[in-house]
This record gives sequence, C-alpha cells and structure tokens, in this order.
Amino acid sequence: MRENMTYLRRKADDFLKNWKLNTDRKPLIVKGPRQIGKTESIRKFGAENYKEVIEINFVEEPKYRLITENGYRTADIIKNISRIDPSKKFAEGETLLFFDELQAFPEIATALKFFCQDGRFDVICSGSMPGINYNRIERNSIGYKEDYQMYSFDFEEFLWAKGYDDSFTEDMFAHMMELTPFHEGELALCQGLFLDFCILGGMPAVLREYVAKGTFEGSLGIQRQILADYEEDVRKYAGGPDQGEDVECVSADSGAACEGQQKISDIEGSARCKIQGLQGLYRVACGRGDGQCLLLYELSGTSAERQC
Repeated sequence: MRENMTYLRRKADDFLKNWKLNTDRKPLIVKGPRQIGKTESIRKFGAENYKEVIEINFVEEPKYRLITENGYRTADIIKNISRIDPSKKFAEGETLLFFDELQAFPEIATALKFFCQDGRFDVICSGSMPGINYNRIERNSIGYKEDYQMYSFDFEEFLWAKGYDDSFTEDMFAHMMELTPFHEGELALCQGLFLDFCILGGMPAVLREYVAKGTFEGSLGIQRQILADYEEDVRKYAGGPDQGEDVECVSADSGAACEGQQKISDIEGSARCKIQGLQGLYRVACGRGDGQCLLLYELSGTSAERQC
C-alpha cells in the first residue's frame, strides 16, 4: 500500500481474517477484475497478521518465474526465492507468501499442493480477470486451494467509505426487509447516497478521490482511464481480425450483446472465457454495476415503489 493512502474497508477483510482462523486452511486464490482492490486488501491483511510477508509480483519481477525450475516442492521454491533475494525471511508459522499477478505465471498453482501439504507457510495468490487462465490453474491445484471471488465496492462498502457504521446499514436493511417506512429525512438521505453511488460506481480509485475531495471533481477522468485500461485488456486477450469489434462490443453501454455487432458468445476459443466478464464493466466503472443495486423503497402506507 502506498504511504498516506487511506484504506477503505472491504468485505474481503472479514473473509481473510476468518480464513486465517481456520486451522485447516488451504492456500487461497483471490480472483476478480483488475483495479478492484485485491492487492491492497491482501497487503493490509498480511501486515496486520504476519511477522513476515513475502510479496512476489510476477509482472513487475519476472525473474521470480524461475523459482519452480527445480520443481514445485516447498523447500525448493523457498530456496530459490532466497537465492534471488536473500533479504526475504521465512519464519515458520508466521510468514505469508503473497503471489500477485497469478495470470502471468499460472504454473505456480502447481506448487499450492505442496504448500498445503507442507503447512509451514500461508499462501495467497491473486490474479486479475480476464487474463487469468483459471481452467489451467484449477487443473494444477484442485483439492489443495480455496477460492474467493472479489468484486468492486458495493453500496454497503460505499457507505463505510463515507463514514457510516454498521448500525446505519443494518437499520437501512431492516427497513427494506420489513417494508417499514423511512422517515422523510431518512429517505432523502438514503436516496442521495445511492444516487452518488450510481454516479461514481464501485472502483476504489474513483471512490478514494471522491472521499478525499468530497466532490465529484476528477471522478470522470478516472472512470474513463479505467475503461481504457479494460479495453486494452480486450485487445490483449481477444486478438484476431475482429479485435476492434470485440472492444466496441465490450465497451458498449448495453448490458447484453451489442446490437448489430459480434456477441461475446461468438468469439472463438479461450478469448471468449477471458473477456466474458468484461461486458458489464462499462456500467461498473460508470456507476451502473450489475448485481450491486441495493433497493431503496419509498413507502407510503402499504405500498412500496422501488427506487433503483
């Protein structure tokens, strides 16, 4: 985590803590789209719960892709890491190995079996979709790892970022579940907050800027850059003569297929799997994220009008 960068609470925090409490824990793979805060959450968790955190980024430091050249057993990998960087210390029972950018070196997944059987060190891997070839990783580590799917901020996490505590969100949820009316002031507040969330979306970079400044200044530029980054991912993994159409399709402000353009399902081979999750990213980055619509009800007597 960069110095002086405010950490925004995530639901992944509680999952990671509970994972560590499990005495039979297996190596963990945290997967999800890029730029949603996976690395940041894992770093914070590691710093708070381990004496030593060994972070290896296979994109930034490709030299570490050689750590399996002598095999996948734990002792061989630890030895090779220490040879590359003697400053890395391994304390049994107190060390977290964090393999980041798993998509750049999926072969490390084969080692998860041996780390699981060895038991001396905890291991977390993180990879960004769509680049991660998860079928390949699954074959290499089946039965010896646990998966966690991470997403961009949902509305509850947005409220935490704004400074609201659990009692506020629990009260809001109780109103919705029991269909009990909000007071006029409460309804206006909740609707205003939800509108802000719809405008901003759930990407951490956007929300952090918004929380720091208290305004929407700069948020549109960050959203556009995130979209550009995702489009570049499509170009990287889709390839072929129809690459341009794939990019246009994924970027379209449409939840399903692009009308009159190639559908995701028509893209051949593994590229289809790799960009499957990108179709809705335009709406996520611009505040129209699927599955993140926390329903607010405007109640009058026994009638309820959904505000979404």
